[in-house]
Amino acid sequence: MSDGMVVGLDIGGTSTRATVVSLSGERLGTGLGGGGNPTSHGAERAAEQLRVALTDALAEIDPGLVWAGAMGLAGAGRLLADPVGRLAFDRVWQEVGLRCRYDIFGDALVAYASGTAEPDGTILIAGTGAIAAEVRDMALDRVADGHGWLLGDAGSGFWLGREAVRQTLADLDRHRPPGPLGTLVLTELLGSTQVAPRPRDTVDILVQTVTRRPAVELAALAPLVIRADRDGDPAATALLAEAARLLAGNVERIRPAGSDTPIVLGGGLLTGDNPLADAVRPALAARWPDAPLHGAGDGALGAAWLAARALPELTDPAELHRRLLGPAAG
Repeated sequence: MSDGMVVGLDIGGTSTRATVVSLSGERLGTGLGGGGNPTSHGAERAAEQLRVALTDALAEIDPGLVWAGAMGLAGAGRLLADPVGRLAFDRVWQEVGLRCRYDIFGDALVAYASGTAEPDGTILIAGTGAIAAEVRDMALDRVADGHGWLLGDAGSGFWLGREAVRQTLADLDRHRPPGPLGTLVLTELLGSTQVAPRPRDTVDILVQTVTRRPAVELAALAPLVIRADRDGDPAATALLAEAARLLAGNVERIRPAGSDTPIVLGGGLLTGDNPLADAVRPALAARWPDAPLHGAGDGALGAAWLAARALPELTDPAELHRRLLGPAAG
């Protein structure tokens, strides 16, 4: 069993990461490519980044010793339903020398698996978007939000950025000087904190600046909310409190009251050291006091563990999880 290996991939809009591990828990190779999500970049470009990451990860490894693989990406169902995209991924898989089967999982399940080996629990993710899901027997069951920036993603980075701009616009409409958060927003988007003698002129420029860009870029303003909160701005503090309430509410939609299964927190806004994560954790603990709270770990390792978990040769999935992702995650 020590010769058996699996490969895991964490495929995102900005990077593709591959990791090869042995069934005994040894990390054997890593690779990094550019954005590989076919929804964002198209099937052929995404497949080429898959090739880059796999080639690097397998540079010192015989691909014939790899027994299974798994990929995690947002919109996994779209790739599974797209014959052209799946064919492009299959072709790259074979061209780098892999002959084993591989599975494709949604990024929410991979994030959950990177945080715990327990087969049942809950995953809550807040990054650019936001989603919560119940996991049953290591498969996604009920899901809340993840509806995208136009219809949902409440409490996400996008939501925080949009609300920061909306508050700035409201202050300008009232002819109030922008507060600390509004000042940061104006500096970031307009390059100046100066408000026109007729504030509506600044409103119009701000609206035009935002609407000319892809809407999802508002997520880049989320760190400004965190910064303003740390500087003592009550408007920013209120936004973060509302975001925490919305995120906890997503979990409440799909998680039974009194459940003691683990809750895994994923996404940059919930795994980092920031006031939103600090607010979400006690909110969840108050509702589910007996539930362990874990942070999501390395997505490529989580995918690799999912690949290994399906192999009959792996006799102790929990021990492999502990070796790969640490006792705090398992």
